[in-house]
Amino acid sequence: MNTLSYKTKSQKKEDVVRNWYIIDAEGEIVGRLATKIAHVLRGKHKPDYTPHVDTGDYIIVINAEKIRFTGNKMKDKQYVSYTGYPGGQRIKTPREVLEKKPIFILENAVKGMLPKNRLGRQMFNKLFVYEGPEHKHQAQKPQEFKF
Repeated sequence: MNTLSYKTKSQKKEDVVRNWYIIDAEGEIVGRLATKIAHVLRGKHKPDYTPHVDTGDYIIVINAEKIRFTGNKMKDKQYVSYTGYPGGQRIKTPREVLEKKPIFILENAVKGMLPKNRLGRQMFNKLFVYEGPEHKHQAQKPQEFKF
């Protein structure tokens, strides 16, 4: 009797090889860029992707203040927060957020596309977003990510 064993190999967290990638967000659309970043952070671009293990790579995003929205989202979209006090609901448009904290827009979009659990928080910690073209990760020798 011939017993062939076709077992799916699950990746172990000790065996994961992580790369560093750099992405220039200048002129990119927020949602489309965020989906690509979330895909890489989860590790779905690798052939040895395992859902219950963080197999993703590190991502550095530069020029976050030059990101763009399509259509009328710059004035119609709303970022809602709540202080916890009566009358404490705060609403901001992307234009207001871009002026004060442009990093928040991309981080918020990517965070919403990751799992809402410990593993998702661990994946999100591998994302580094910077406003300008400078970053402090030259020592990791990041490669430019090709979409």
